[in-house]
Amino acid sequence: MNVFIPHNQNFSMFVLNSTTFKCRNFKKYSRHTKLMAQSASNAGKKLIKIDVSSDSVCPWCFVGKKNLDKALALSKDQYDFEIKWHPFFLDPSAPKEGINKKDYYKNKFGSRADQMHARMSQVFKGHGLYYDLSGLTGSSLDSHRLILFAGKQGLDKQHNLVEELMNGYFTQGKFIGDKDFLVESARKVGLEGAAEFLQDPNNGLQEVNEELGNYSANISGVPHYVINGKHQLSGGQPAEVFLRAFQVAAN
Repeated sequence: MNVFIPHNQNFSMFVLNSTTFKCRNFKKYSRHTKLMAQSASNAGKKLIKIDVSSDSVCPWCFVGKKNLDKALALSKDQYDFEIKWHPFFLDPSAPKEGINKKDYYKNKFGSRADQMHARMSQVFKGHGLYYDLSGLTGSSLDSHRLILFAGKQGLDKQHNLVEELMNGYFTQGKFIGDKDFLVESARKVGLEGAAEFLQDPNNGLQEVNEELGNYSANISGVPHYVINGKHQLSGGQPAEVFLRAFQVAAN
């Protein structure tokens, strides 16, 4: 599988149904969204379904989630949302036992690694987050198994689990393959049976493979969003792009 980390996102444009829109002023979008929400409260809210393909070790996926959550908060009075998270592997061959993050990125990206880290540090800082490169990285398979398991107990739990996992991995130096970290993240979001589920490495494996075939086969990078089954966004887009996408998808 040829995959890439979209480390040079274009925040000024996005692609939606093969049409390119320029991002407008965010405050304008916020005001417009509030007015639309007032109107929607009288007419009934429309349902927006969002399928997100991501990898737990993809920094732009975490950035995209933060921006998506901001757009969701601004639109909650206008729309109902159904969000499902689907697996993707930036590096299917990543070691299960883990490897030093800095060494891994240095080997993978060479001289570009320092520049990429500096860029991500600035992006995370813009969200009030510290981009932590300490600790280990490695296979994200167990995290994807757990995320799909969480979805069976509720999509809100799944969404919150993604937040816990990415926040721990990117800002606290947690290892994405550490069972204790996975179980603790599950506990924080009220997920039951996580420890027992993870004990058997075959639990959820079929579901992960099915999801990869259904949602990741035709994409080359993440994060990737499909809104209402047809409108697509890629990359760590800013909140105003999601707001515009919601409007288009709802019409």
